[in-house]
Amino acid sequence: HTVECAEQALEEMLVANRFGGAGSKVLVEDLLEGEEASFLAFCDGERVALMPSSQDHKAIGDGDMGPNTGGMGAYSPAPVLPRSRWEETAELVILPIIRHMKAAGHPFRGVLYAGIMMTEAGPMVLEYNVRFGDPECQPLLMRLDCDLTEVMLACAQGRLDPAMVRWKDDTALCVVMAAQGYPEKYEKGMRIEGIRNSEELPGVKVFQAGTRREDGLVISSGGRVLGVTALAPNLAAAQKLAYQAIERIQFPKSYFRRDIGAKGLGRGV
Repeated sequence: HTVECAEQALEEMLVANRFGGAGSKVLVEDLLEGEEASFLAFCDGERVALMPSSQDHKAIGDGDMGPNTGGMGAYSPAPVLPRSRWEETAELVILPIIRHMKAAGHPFRGVLYAGIMMTEAGPMVLEYNVRFGDPECQPLLMRLDCDLTEVMLACAQGRLDPAMVRWKDDTALCVVMAAQGYPEKYEKGMRIEGIRNSEELPGVKVFQAGTRREDGLVISSGGRVLGVTALAPNLAAAQKLAYQAIERIQFPKSYFRRDIGAKGLGRGV
């Protein structure tokens, strides 16, 4: 947002070697201002089945403060990209990729992910991935109302019918429980309890990412450790349920954002 911030970032990358070889070259781009949205689609090389919009929360701190992470939480649908704009947005950021790759003789089959900034000038692509996003994947799969295996097989075999992909009308929200210190230095080996107790709440699923089993116990083994996800009739209810589920988990030296979904609620949904 400022020249000073840019200079500090360059210093960390090029002088302090913070990212190793990955930071030996930098690309200076325009600052895109707006709200982020994630837009994914199942693809079979020719046809696509659009997934509902979602919104990731990249920054470590509440209010989008602090360094970026792999994602501290997400919810779906995201009102910044409403259903009425999905087809228009797909024509801008999804279908051109599918058409081009087919014409080039390399049809893409799988999940195409477009990370978008919704600016005043329209959607601008921040990144593409050829996989589910994390933590967008968790709320999306909570809303999926059909057999994921059958959908993926249809993509692989080039016979995807968009009508076979169905979604629940409910809202899903995921809050990531991370180890304190992430995305910088953090401890591993913390004992985690209460996951089963948390999942006893109707509509709650705790996805485990940075964990391992040791003597029958669940132990932290990474920076982003748990994705506590709730499915409810609306965003406010999903947010409340997710944080209620977190209260049932005992995870020492953990950290999580307390404002996941606040932007959507600010839009009156």
